[in-house]
Amino acid sequence: MSALTLNLDTVHLSDEQFYQLCQNNRELKFERTAKGKLIIMSPVGGESGNREADLIIDLGIWNRQTQLGYTFSSSTIFKLPNGSDRSPDAAWIQRERWQALTPEQRRKFPPIAPDFVIELRSATDDLEMLRDKMQEYMDAGVQLGWLINPQQQQVEIHRQGEDVEVRNLPTELSGENVLP
Repeated sequence: MSALTLNLDTVHLSDEQFYQLCQNNRELKFERTAKGKLIIMSPVGGESGNREADLIIDLGIWNRQTQLGYTFSSSTIFKLPNGSDRSPDAAWIQRERWQALTPEQRRKFPPIAPDFVIELRSATDDLEMLRDKMQEYMDAGVQLGWLINPQQQQVEIHRQGEDVEVRNLPTELSGENVLP
């Protein structure tokens, strides 16, 4: 089952109303585009869930060793500067940037673009929708993003201000200057 997108352009949920919608429907996973479309994400299967967990574990272990920032799971919604509310499969934010947020901003949907994101395509994900989402991250100021596509055995590396680099899997990936 793929994501369900509802056009709410005439409803205009405020940030607080969107937050309450998410809180009151915790069994569902929502995202919201900058154009007001509400996306109801389907759960992932076992293989995708395992791959996602491994990515978060690797990122978390690296972060625990370096103590340079904070790691986030796919359950975290970030309020991006364009007004969208997005949940990458894994994300990381530099310590100083995260600590600059107020406790209230950190508690709800943080109004910040991560420094690094990973999107892992599951078997039911539409590739063009994920590519659009990655572009939205880059436009929001994300420095580095990986779109991992096991179905085509590729990874797309998105860097701020550069063309997308496509590599065939397996490959070695680097956090470059973002995740030293």
